[in-house]
Amino acid sequence: MTHQPDVSESRFPPGAQILVRDEEWLVKNVTPSRDGAKIEAVGVSEFVRDETAVFFTEIERLAGDEVRLLDPEDTELVEDPTDHFRRSRLFLEALLRKTPLPQTERGLALADRFLVDPLSYQQRPAELALSLANLRPRLLIADVVGLGKTLEIGLTLAELIRRGRGERILVVTPQHVLEQFQHELWTRSPSR
Repeated sequence: MTHQPDVSESRFPPGAQILVRDEEWLVKNVTPSRDGAKIEAVGVSEFVRDETAVFFTEIERLAGDEVRLLDPEDTELVEDPTDHFRRSRLFLEALLRKTPLPQTERGLALADRFLVDPLSYQQRPAELALSLANLRPRLLIADVVGLGKTLEIGLTLAELIRRGRGERILVVTPQHVLEQFQHELWTRSPSR
């Protein structure tokens, strides 16, 4: 018995974005099934990003939630009136920083973008924190005054956050250097 393609299968081509259960998904594959089109998808919106899921159009319809195809023509373009498109550049930079690197990426992604001289001993704590053998890194950085402990910490934090591993970070520093520490982190953070 040959299967006739379901009309709903062609509605959701691979590469299209769909809205299901109030989240956006990228269609990877569509196959016919008894429960409508079987849609294999990867999460796009923040809550489900990079999660895989399978949806059946008929089951979703019976549950009161339609699988809706997002039309690229419905995208609303907003003008950026700032000088040199500053607002757009900040948005893109924030988006890039929120996009985690793969866990297997061993190189430092942000080391060349800090306002520091690239000294190998200052990059070593970040390299140790990114080790696959160190999934929950705990580091003690205690050098002589002036060797760049704050920079080492900032680089390590930035690399962990860039990879999506910096959700809970505790930095313990003496109170008398706290203000200096905060100032250094803010003024020497990665920028373009």
